[in-house]
Amino acid sequence: MRQEYNKLVRNRIPEIIRKNGIECETITLSETEYRQALRQKLIEEAQEAATANNADLTTEIGDLLEVIDALLKSYGISHHQVTLEQDQKRATKGDFEKKIMLLWTKSNTTK
Repeated sequence: MRQEYNKLVRNRIPEIIRKNGIECETITLSETEYRQALRQKLIEEAQEAATANNADLTTEIGDLLEVIDALLKSYGISHHQVTLEQDQKRATKGDFEKKIMLLWTKSNTTK
């Protein structure tokens, strides 16, 4: 039975599939298509990390970081640039250590 995927996979996945006696077809994406596929993969991996049980969370975060690394490489962004942005945002808006959840806001101005 044929199953459709149409998603970005790690480089060795087709080889592993074929070694298991299963047929598959792949294409090589253009850089534009690759970047879009990476963004979709980012969402997929983030959802998996968000719903992972405690035992699987490390693996799912690793998968998420693998996609982030590929995005950084594709766009020519260094880890240092990301760290600088992260530090700047932390300095201006804080981090998440205090576990604060915003429930609501109310504007006091009238128009």
